[in-house]
Amino acid sequence: MQLHTDFSQRVVIPSADLPWVDSPMAGVHRRLLERDGEEVARATSIVRYAPGSAFSPHTHSGGEEFLVLDGVFSDEHGDYPVGTYVRNPVRSTHTPSSREGCTILVKLWQMHPDDQRRVAVETAQATWVPGLVKGLQVMPLHSYGTENVALVKWAPGTEFQPHKHWGGEEIFVLDGVFEDEFGTYPQGSWLRSPSGSRHTPFSRAGCTIYVKTGHLPEPETV
Repeated sequence: MQLHTDFSQRVVIPSADLPWVDSPMAGVHRRLLERDGEEVARATSIVRYAPGSAFSPHTHSGGEEFLVLDGVFSDEHGDYPVGTYVRNPVRSTHTPSSREGCTILVKLWQMHPDDQRRVAVETAQATWVPGLVKGLQVMPLHSYGTENVALVKWAPGTEFQPHKHWGGEEIFVLDGVFEDEFGTYPQGSWLRSPSGSRHTPFSRAGCTIYVKTGHLPEPETV
């Protein structure tokens, strides 16, 4: 399967409008945001675990990154309540499940093989730091090479300066409404902007977003 695999193109998806697709395991369903491959694939998805569901033991040959959107996700390493951010590095193994049910934003096969630090951050307990402009708060989650991952909280009426994203930018709106000159993006919106793209973001109502930058390939030149 190839879905939104052209990284030179901007993609905007209101994820709540997508259908749930069956996974190989009963009770586990997905909304597909991007995918290059079949069951083993570079992928970004929203995955929903029904209460009591589980996935079989497996190895993440390309690494796994996820953010718990609701409920409690579990594996043999622990329980991860809503808001927890986890990175399982390349070649890590686990057996995921959820006793009460949960929904997670998941990214697969998108890690550098040398990035071997496992990360688990309970964002509900972590510290926000001031952003670059008044009204912004940032919670750094991970950094490796040019890649940076963070949560960013926008107070109502906050505006950011125009800027360019070398290495691209990816956003998932966790709450509120995020905006720029190209559109308005409510809770559940997923945006992927190519390397070299520019925009001037703001939020009239306020919002919280997951942001990843510096991880997309540079556009090919002819």
